[in-house]
Amino acid sequence: MVGALLFHGDGGERVAKRHRSATLLDLDILDCPICCEALTTPIFQCDNGHLACSSCCPKLRNKCPSCAFPVGHNRCRAVESILESTLVPCPNEMFGCTKTCFYGKESAHEKECIFSQCSCPSLNCDYTGSYKDLYAHYELTHSSNFSWGISCGITYTAVMFINDEIRIKRVHEKKLLFAVQCFWKPCGVCVTVSCIAPSAPEVGQFSYRLSYTKNGQTVIYESPEVKKVRKVSFETPEENFMLIPHNLLFRSGLLVIEFCIVDKLNQE
Repeated sequence: MVGALLFHGDGGERVAKRHRSATLLDLDILDCPICCEALTTPIFQCDNGHLACSSCCPKLRNKCPSCAFPVGHNRCRAVESILESTLVPCPNEMFGCTKTCFYGKESAHEKECIFSQCSCPSLNCDYTGSYKDLYAHYELTHSSNFSWGISCGITYTAVMFINDEIRIKRVHEKKLLFAVQCFWKPCGVCVTVSCIAPSAPEVGQFSYRLSYTKNGQTVIYESPEVKKVRKVSFETPEENFMLIPHNLLFRSGLLVIEFCIVDKLNQE
């Protein structure tokens, strides 16, 4: 299909160049032939023209697996130009997203796509949907699972046992689910908060504050940002958590935590 006319050159002479588009029938040819992942710049080729992505070259010790020629030094500018000109639909097109992105960059867009699918945090539930649909699903199906509504800017008390691992809190005005989780660590128990939603600007920005007290001793943690996740992870976090040392834990494993989620865009 022919598009607009582009004019190049300076002075009195101008050369008209047609801007053309084409259809690529098989996107697999734009994948790395070694790892089968989408090619991204820089792309390298050996003297025989065999391609390899920048991640594979070090793993191959810069030796082409097809012909044993060196690979990882010469860029394949032609294929790089093709990538920079190839637009593909968002992976969430079937859910309503109309945006396109450059091939190989879909995952970056998907993290911020408002239509990205989020997983229900309840055990044995396979439901996935947009963050707002997930909120409605959880409110209708799992609201009795120690889940109650909260509002941003107000301090609440979360009561849980360490072995419970997770409590879900619902912010109704934002149609968002927040997960309060605890994890065992060698030096104590860590507590963290995450928001089940994509990192889309429309979702908003939040911070949170946690505090825990036992026998007059208080641990306070303030995080400048609530991490957004599309699926709750039960792996012990390495950062962004409040640590409660062993000597401040109750033998019963009971945790009574004061927490407050702050809407950073609507702070009074």
